[in-house]
Amino acid sequence: MTEKILILDFGSQYTQLIARSIRELNIYCEIKPCLQPVQWDDTIKGIILSGSPFSVNDAQAPSVDIAAMAAKVPVLGVCYGAQLMAKNFGGEVAKSTIREYGRAFMEHDNREEKLLYDISPRSQVWMSHSDSIVKLPAGFEVIATTDTIPVAAFKADKIAANPLLGLQFHPEVTHSLEGKLLLRNFLVHICGCKQDWTPAAFVQETIEKIRNQVGDKKVVMALSGGVDSTVAAELIHKAIGKNLYCVFVDNGLLRKDEYATVLDSYKHMGLNVKGVNAQELFYGELKGVSDPETKRKIIGRLFIEVFQQESTQLQDISFLGQGTIYPDVIESVSVNGPSVTIKSHHNVGGLPEKMKMGLVEPLRFLFKDEVRRVGREIGISEVFLGRHPFPGPGLAIRILGDITPDKVAMLQEADAIYIDGLRDAGLYDKVWQAGTILLPVQSVGVMGDERTYEFTIALRAVTSTDGMTADWAHLPYEFLAKMSNDIINRVKGINRVVYDISSKPPATIEWE
Repeated sequence: MTEKILILDFGSQYTQLIARSIRELNIYCEIKPCLQPVQWDDTIKGIILSGSPFSVNDAQAPSVDIAAMAAKVPVLGVCYGAQLMAKNFGGEVAKSTIREYGRAFMEHDNREEKLLYDISPRSQVWMSHSDSIVKLPAGFEVIATTDTIPVAAFKADKIAANPLLGLQFHPEVTHSLEGKLLLRNFLVHICGCKQDWTPAAFVQETIEKIRNQVGDKKVVMALSGGVDSTVAAELIHKAIGKNLYCVFVDNGLLRKDEYATVLDSYKHMGLNVKGVNAQELFYGELKGVSDPETKRKIIGRLFIEVFQQESTQLQDISFLGQGTIYPDVIESVSVNGPSVTIKSHHNVGGLPEKMKMGLVEPLRFLFKDEVRRVGREIGISEVFLGRHPFPGPGLAIRILGDITPDKVAMLQEADAIYIDGLRDAGLYDKVWQAGTILLPVQSVGVMGDERTYEFTIALRAVTSTDGMTADWAHLPYEFLAKMSNDIINRVKGINRVVYDISSKPPATIEWE
């Protein structure tokens, strides 16, 4: 079985970066809410305690039994995690006299120390804390400092069966120039990880898991034309062949001409696919609905109803395949365990009992770029792998306000001009996701000698690695000017185009 590292999330904005850094070292890891009990097994090689917006001295500060963990595996605390470790073992943490945010320089004099092996004697790191460790517990020792804090890194080798280590800074961010090496030291030299988690290994193990889970039973799965569902379907297909039955639903909220072109592509891949035109069903249920969360729930429910209807026409369907990926899961779970909603993901959280199906989710613990690497490993065309992410609810959440067929048609035309324009300008592959948003705003314009009162389109393009954070794409002014001109001239009903320059956080990539 694949060895893994557990990351206990105390709410840090950087927790996902820890996971990404570990995955990039070909070591598998999972993020768990800090208060969720650890399900121990022989695959767990180490635990990392994340940072947190809390102070360890807050009355409501989350805490865990670090000693019990260190009895089983090595434990590394990062920022809050390090302070919690120090406090739990009898040390003292207090408000810093000088708060540290940003670049600092970690200094040490022992490059043979396992955690600091081959790290420069003076190495740039990234600090983000208002508390400091002012007194270490008995049995702990300082192994690195900075100009302003006496405890930048520490260790304890004899307190528990396994080493306890702490870092006051964040090794997972790029500004910690040797942070990846430091994490590797912990994972390889201290935890003994083998660095053998590769796309090829993932494919082999996943196909075997699917075969063991499904056996000779049948799976029905929704396809969307996106990267996630396509890669998931191909993995399931490789495991069980024709026992996978795929359904591609035209909900009336896809991009222009997408239904016909994607359905044809799937059939060329050898997948067993049935197309279902359900436009009228979705339009009817969404009529007059403006609340984005309600839209998502309606669309999620209708998808399930369509699948249920289709599955009744098939015999012995036992499982539903889904393209759920890790950011969906992370955004649907809070640090303290119970679900909190940033926005609901209709493919996360299980199925209604009436469907009486198990779930097959081969990508549940992968980030988006990892999904693409797996797709390349199993030979999926770049036509699919290079596509931008597209929301499950489709254009419904890119039409702010109520949804009508006319608004959908308007947005599809504007979106096609924008996406084709990005491709023609060589910009499509330079952004992570792009799309158009139809705003519930009409404004005055003039075309020829006539006054107009028409809709506004917002263009959105972001750069990102996995969707957890994103920056707005700095597209050339000339390109944006051309897109504005083309959309206004060619799409009846639109007389104004704006460009969204918000980053995530604080904004989300989608507007709803």
